[in-house]
Amino acid sequence: MEQRNESLRERLLARLPQPENLAAYREETETLLAKHEKALFWEKLMPLIFSGGALGVIVLTGSFVGPPANNVKTAFLILFFLSMIYMVSYNVSRSKVDLLKEIKQLQLQLLEVQASLQKDGNK
Repeated sequence: MEQRNESLRERLLARLPQPENLAAYREETETLLAKHEKALFWEKLMPLIFSGGALGVIVLTGSFVGPPANNVKTAFLILFFLSMIYMVSYNVSRSKVDLLKEIKQLQLQLLEVQASLQKDGNK
């Protein structure tokens, strides 16, 4: 068991960039996170569009005054449920990006510690 843990540790550490590449890795991380934030912006737009469409169906048909027709109810419900599905999808993606941010911050902190240990060891 101890041998497996050691090999797992070595494999995980081997996947990290080296401390001398810290500045490049930090820049690459910022670019990656900015790309994900931009994608999230567009993903957040979909539930807004569908909920606006659902509201538009009700307002444009005048169904808020009298009893709505069946096809208006159906259109409203479809747009409403699509809006909720896209909202759940957005929240899942938002959580993934937040988790990625935390992981990247931990990786950068680990690299900074490794760099400082190497610098102290060279003195």
